[in-house]
Amino acid sequence: MRPNSWIAAQVSKREDLVEVLQSTQEEVPALAGDVRIASFNAYLNRSSEGQILEDALAGDDLQIANVAEIIQRVRPDILLLNEFDYIADGSAVDALKQNYLEVSQNGADPIEYPYMFLAASNTGIASGVDLDNNGEVGGPGDAFGFGEFPGQYGMVILSRYPIQTENVRTFQNFLWKDMPDAMLPVDPETGESWYSGEALDVFRLSSKSHWDVPIEVDGEVIHVLASHPTPPVFDGEEDRNGTRNHDETRFWRDYVDASLSDYIYDDNGNTGGLGESQRFVIMGDLNASSVEGDATGDPISLLTESAYIDGTMAPMSTGGEQNDAGNENAPMHTADWKMRADYVLPSIFGFEIEHTAVFWPGRADVLYRLVGPGVTSSDHGLVYVDATLTERSDNSGTPSSDSDDDDDGLFRSTGYGMILFAMLAGFCRRVSAQVKR
Repeated sequence: MRPNSWIAAQVSKREDLVEVLQSTQEEVPALAGDVRIASFNAYLNRSSEGQILEDALAGDDLQIANVAEIIQRVRPDILLLNEFDYIADGSAVDALKQNYLEVSQNGADPIEYPYMFLAASNTGIASGVDLDNNGEVGGPGDAFGFGEFPGQYGMVILSRYPIQTENVRTFQNFLWKDMPDAMLPVDPETGESWYSGEALDVFRLSSKSHWDVPIEVDGEVIHVLASHPTPPVFDGEEDRNGTRNHDETRFWRDYVDASLSDYIYDDNGNTGGLGESQRFVIMGDLNASSVEGDATGDPISLLTESAYIDGTMAPMSTGGEQNDAGNENAPMHTADWKMRADYVLPSIFGFEIEHTAVFWPGRADVLYRLVGPGVTSSDHGLVYVDATLTERSDNSGTPSSDSDDDDDGLFRSTGYGMILFAMLAGFCRRVSAQVKR
C-alpha cells in the first residue's frame, strides 16, 4: 500500500490540471419594460413527416421537455419558433402547448400561449423544375426550400397577446427575380445565370416564408417580421445559397423603408411594405453575421445600419463566451457552432430597449443541463429583448402628435421629420451603446 504522504504528493502535482467549478444558478431577469419578445430555433424538426406530432403527443420526449423548460424560464410574451415542422391543422403546436409548455418542467412555472400563427413553409414543396442543376427533377434540392417533406424546418409564432389575424401578410410566393437588383447566382464557368429561365419563373425568394404578423400589446400594434433564411453554405462556387440568404435578409430592410418597398407583393396580391411610423421587430434565425461565418455581402449590416432598425444592443451570455474562449465575439454568439445567427431587432420607432440576452447558462450553472453538451435542447440559444413601448397611437392607429393638423412643414408626422427623428435616435443610441461597452 502506498503511504499517505506519497498519495498527497501526487494529488498536489495534479492540482494545476483540475478546473473546480462553483455551482451557480443564473436566474433569468424579470421582465424589464412592457414586453419580452424572443426568437428560438428550437430544433423541433424531425427526419420524417408527422414525427414531431407523435413526439409532442407522447409527452415524454426529453428534447422537447428541455425546449419547453427554457421557454418557461425565460417566459417571453411573444415567441417565434424556427425549425418546428409544419402540420397544417396545428395539432403539433397544440400538443407542444398542452403536454409540455402548460406542464411544469423541473419546477418551472407552466406558461400558456392562447394565440398562435401558423402557415405553410416552402421547405419540401416540389418546384417541378431542376433547381439544383443535377440533371434530375425531384428531391429536397428541387423543392422551393430544402426539405425532405413539405413543411420540414417550418416556423410558428406563439403569443400571450392577441394576433390581428385578418391583417397578417405572408410572402411565401414572392419570386426572387422580382426583387430589384436581386443577387441572383452566376455560373462561374459560363458567366451566365446559374438558374435557367424556367427555374427563375417559379423560384421563390423565401426558403421558408416571410411573415408580417401584427400583435396587439396594451392597445399598441407590434409587427412581428419573421423569417428563417437558408444557410449561406451547402452549395458551390455559384454561391446560390449565400446569395439567396443575402436577399432573404435584405427583404426586411426594404420592407420597412417606404422608399424601397414598392416592388413587394404579398400572397394576397397587396403591394408595398410596412410604411412609416410603425412599430416592428425583425426576428428569426437569419443564418448570418457581420463579423463571422460565410455570409455573402454582409446582409446583417443592411438591417443594423438602417435608419429604421435598432441594431445597437447585442444579446450576450456566459455560455457563449465559454463556448469559444478567447474570441471577442463569443459572448454574442447564439449558436453552439460559434456564431451570432439569431436576431430580435426592434424598430427605432416605438420602442426603448431595456435588456437583451441569450439564454445560454455557463458550464457551472445548474441549468447548463438544458443547453449542453450536445443537442440536449437545440444547437441555438433563445434570444430575447425586453422593451418599453414609447410612442402611443390614437384610435386611428396613427401616432399621436402635438403639432397642428394642418402643419405641412418639414416636421409633419408622416413626412421627412419622422425620418430625421429616426436617424437622430439611431445615432444617439449607437453613441450610447459604444459608451456602455
